[in-house]
Amino acid sequence: MAQANANADKILAGQTAIVTGSGQNLGRGIALALAGAGANIVLNGRANMADLEESAQAILDLDPDTAVMTILADVSKHEQVEAMVAQALAHFGGVDIAVSNVGLRRHQPLLDISIADWTSVMETSLFSAFYLARAVLPSMKARGYGRIIHISGRDGFFTEPNRAHNVTAKAGMHALAKAIGLEFGPFGITANTIAPALMETRRNLEEYPDFERISRERVAKIPLRRKGTPDDVGRACLYLTDPDSYVNGQLLHLNGGEYLY
Repeated sequence: MAQANANADKILAGQTAIVTGSGQNLGRGIALALAGAGANIVLNGRANMADLEESAQAILDLDPDTAVMTILADVSKHEQVEAMVAQALAHFGGVDIAVSNVGLRRHQPLLDISIADWTSVMETSLFSAFYLARAVLPSMKARGYGRIIHISGRDGFFTEPNRAHNVTAKAGMHALAKAIGLEFGPFGITANTIAPALMETRRNLEEYPDFERISRERVAKIPLRRKGTPDDVGRACLYLTDPDSYVNGQLLHLNGGEYLY
């Protein structure tokens, strides 16, 4: 009976998922969740193969039979995204799930944002989501099935000061998901957005020296009284990648109720 239940949990068995930015943090949590549901996993990072190998090992520790591929590619460059997807298609025969999970965090007053700053944020956060969708959609359409998820962020919808480029890119990711969901829904393809808020990640600890103090203040105002985790984001992705899902073109806020006030 236990084995039967385990098999029943493998709702993504036989499917292949690409997760960008999956060397650590939220991307690793997403990859682990999808692998736990039975999917083959294509891990992607821009330059750090050691992080990808750690993610791959974590997946294999979960289930040594999982097929895992690691690919270094700068997803802000369309040629590299196309090459990555072509490699995944050649190896696995198809890509069923594509999760765009990369972004820059810049804090600059609008008039201090250079053209180069603006362009780099757009290319990394928004253009990369377009490049990934554009690369996987033809094969998804041909097979009559696909799941696309954009990992955006709270500031795209609850705007913060000095982050005009981030706000624009993250809001644009959801606009793109809606456009994909409308155009490709008739072919069995859904596209949705997840907007995580306060998350317990290595990246936050490294980038924000006062993260613990800030998070304590914010947690006190969150109804669930805790930070989110990569596992929370992974579970949200499982919900949206369910083969029977009727959710399309939607935005899922993952914030413990922080914005209920």
